[in-house]
Amino acid sequence: MRALPAWAGRNYLLLTGATVIASLGSSGALIATAFAVLGAGGSATDVGLVAAARTVPLLCFLLIGGAVADRLPRHRVMVAANALSCVSQGLLALLVLAGEPQLWQMALLAALGGTGQAFFAPASEGMVLASVSGEQAGRAFAVFRIGMNGANIGGAALGGALVAAVGPGWVLAVDSAAFALAAALRAFLDVSGVPTRDGGGGVLHDLRDGWREVVSRPWLWAVVVQFSLVNAMVAAAEAVYGPLVAEQHLGGPGPWGLALAAFGVGTAAGGVLMTRVTPHRMLLTGSLCVFPLALPSAALAVPLPTAGLCAVMFGTGIAIEVFAVTWMTALHQEIPEEKFSRVSSYDWLGSLALVPLATALAGPVQDQIGRTAALWGCSALIVLLTAAVLCVPDIRRLTRRTSTEPAAGAPAARAAGATEPDTAAAE
Repeated sequence: MRALPAWAGRNYLLLTGATVIASLGSSGALIATAFAVLGAGGSATDVGLVAAARTVPLLCFLLIGGAVADRLPRHRVMVAANALSCVSQGLLALLVLAGEPQLWQMALLAALGGTGQAFFAPASEGMVLASVSGEQAGRAFAVFRIGMNGANIGGAALGGALVAAVGPGWVLAVDSAAFALAAALRAFLDVSGVPTRDGGGGVLHDLRDGWREVVSRPWLWAVVVQFSLVNAMVAAAEAVYGPLVAEQHLGGPGPWGLALAAFGVGTAAGGVLMTRVTPHRMLLTGSLCVFPLALPSAALAVPLPTAGLCAVMFGTGIAIEVFAVTWMTALHQEIPEEKFSRVSSYDWLGSLALVPLATALAGPVQDQIGRTAALWGCSALIVLLTAAVLCVPDIRRLTRRTSTEPAAGAPAARAAGATEPDTAAAE
């Protein structure tokens, strides 16, 4: 039996296993929630409103979550957040299984889950790569994402099939159980070697400090602004328009689940690629790989048959995985460990700020200009934003350094190769 790599220690394996389990449940629950709303008689606007209800509290509490994660033991924050998500998904499953859940009930439970994610996301980004050496950061993150994306492949395909076979309620129940098991695994993390962090001058002081870290780096805030709109377009296409196109043209939730699974296969393939490739100009490579995010919206606008849509989603998955690994490697290289969760919270906030608006307006926009025009507009905006970001000099110039080369403004201990945090953000 082949031995595990030396850098894959106990904490790394626990974190990866927990994320794989949670991803299995969550990828199916994404499909189940949309079809639960449609099954209860909801419209495209209702699907968007429930999606927005999850994102609004996520945005409201993200910055606080980042400050808390830089003060308290991050694994405890993650466990508590998983427990909250377990409860919200379990109650939603019970409502759906009981029959005819009300829209306000689904929106309220979605908001509860979003609150849990607001505290989980910044804490998780400070854990995964804290468990491996700095020199192995990129490879460890790529392998981590291979496991996570492999779970997305099975979860999306199985979730779509189960929604069609037994209904969305049981898929939501599985997601609740997955969050419970993930929380249990994270509770066993060994944090005895993690140094105690100084509470500093208060939460507001921490947030101001994190803001200074963000605005002092043009490459960082430029990409965050870019993805505030890119993520909004992707969310509108995948959370609202995708299920509707699947329902009317592709045959229902099964084909849409296959398309999402193809995206997962692509991300797994991209992860394998990034274990072997280490681009010198990280952000330039990553930004070029954002252009393919315009393709799924275009494929839905046509619409392509299921096979063509799956092919597009597969290629997009490869491209976005290259971006994800290069982006997190850049953050890992440039951001001090003790400020990582705060910076991460600003990254998350900027990236998700417009998602509620986009998902809530997706239905009305479709009613005004038509779904096809709305999808083509999503594609065009992604292309224009990505081209604009490539005009930022730091995006083109930032390069990968060896462990002995200090980051600009980084503490001496960090430059000497101290371990760094990274992300489980895609969960």
